[in-house]
Amino acid sequence: MFFVPISAIFVNFAFMKKFFTLVLVVAMAVAQGAAGHIVVDGVLDHSTIYPGTVHTFKVSVPEQYKGDEPACLYVGLDGILCNAPAVIDSLITSEKIPVTIGVYLQPGVIKDSRGNVLRYNRSNEFDMPDGRFASFLETELLPLVESLTTPDGRHVRLSQEAGDRMIFGLSSGGICAFNAAWHRPDLFSRVFSGVGTFVAMRGGNDLQAVVRKHEPQPLRVFLQDGTNDVWNALFGHWYEGNRMLASALDFAGYDAAYDWSDCNHGVRRASEIFADVMTWMWRDYPAPIKVGKTSNDLLASLLPDTTTQWVVTNGPRRVRQHPNTISLGATYPDSTFRVTPEQGTNCLTQTIIREDGTEGHSQRFYWLHSYDNSLLKIGPMLFDSLGNLYVVTNAGIQICDQNGRVRGILKLPVPIEEAAELIIAQGEIAIRCPNGQIHTRRLNIAPATPGFTPAPQGQG
Repeated sequence: MFFVPISAIFVNFAFMKKFFTLVLVVAMAVAQGAAGHIVVDGVLDHSTIYPGTVHTFKVSVPEQYKGDEPACLYVGLDGILCNAPAVIDSLITSEKIPVTIGVYLQPGVIKDSRGNVLRYNRSNEFDMPDGRFASFLETELLPLVESLTTPDGRHVRLSQEAGDRMIFGLSSGGICAFNAAWHRPDLFSRVFSGVGTFVAMRGGNDLQAVVRKHEPQPLRVFLQDGTNDVWNALFGHWYEGNRMLASALDFAGYDAAYDWSDCNHGVRRASEIFADVMTWMWRDYPAPIKVGKTSNDLLASLLPDTTTQWVVTNGPRRVRQHPNTISLGATYPDSTFRVTPEQGTNCLTQTIIREDGTEGHSQRFYWLHSYDNSLLKIGPMLFDSLGNLYVVTNAGIQICDQNGRVRGILKLPVPIEEAAELIIAQGEIAIRCPNGQIHTRRLNIAPATPGFTPAPQGQG
């Protein structure tokens, strides 16, 4: 084998048509030695997520798709690359992958009335390591795709199961594919990134650090790059960025594989290995992709097993809560200092509380992660019995050690606006929402006892 594993919605279209226009051009494409497919072209010309942009796309519907049940989904960025429709036809015919509909998207552009380009939106859409593009796919593009019907009467139906969905991209499309799945593993479980831009363009260089600190997610990832890939040395070294991410994926326990060659920045190598990567990506379908075991010592000590999930209950619930929890800060168990958000930054201030009750020696102390280079939304925070600080943010529940460094990140079960209260109880953590719902998750954790001084963690 050419690679070595290192760790081996629905939207009413009657409403949407006010905003979208379709251009349908139908053609037949037949791959040698395989069944054919119908290609339907479309235009998405009104986006609320990327205002003013026009996106063109193609949808390839294989002959094996009968329209009686949803098909698996392949999303290809920057349009058709790697001769994907024909390869997918062949792999479906040989039963190496399930029946799959391909959606091939071009990045958005904004033009004036004369057709002059006012803005190329590719880097903004593809390189930004936030969750907007995944939302764009979920709420704008894919509902539009599902409004289509082939000329022979087959309505396009896409599976809503993440395990039935794969996304691929090259270069900036590569990091975009990874980010879409990373932020929304409920939308995509399978990711192929070719010569991905995991460099200092819009924060992609930080993804390897986040992967190491974040609890593992149900993703299968394939990365491809080459030693001669330095597309623009101003932003960094593409090959090194990919190797750093690969190392992080291995550390965090992902089902990941990699292809390293001497290729430069281009599509050639990805095209050569595309069929084999697709076979590897779908090799045990329909078995679900399992969550791996991380080597992050903090997360490994907290997580009882890799299958622990948030559970929703309603109404009042008896839990033991730290009495000093306040909405905009937290006090250390022995009341020697308090922590509050620092205005205008993604840091928290630590203020010493002297024995006489006076305060002083305030410093910017706790540093938090942000995906999109903007100010975090910070919610409730709380210390556990070990003196670790749990901070609810829109980038997850960030767990800081006594020295103010994030060592672990848990996925937040609700939007930050709904996280009204953080609760740490014996063996569990919980988020209470204004509507009375309580989201609880088992963790190897204990609440802090007021007046108790946690064992020091040193300055390492």
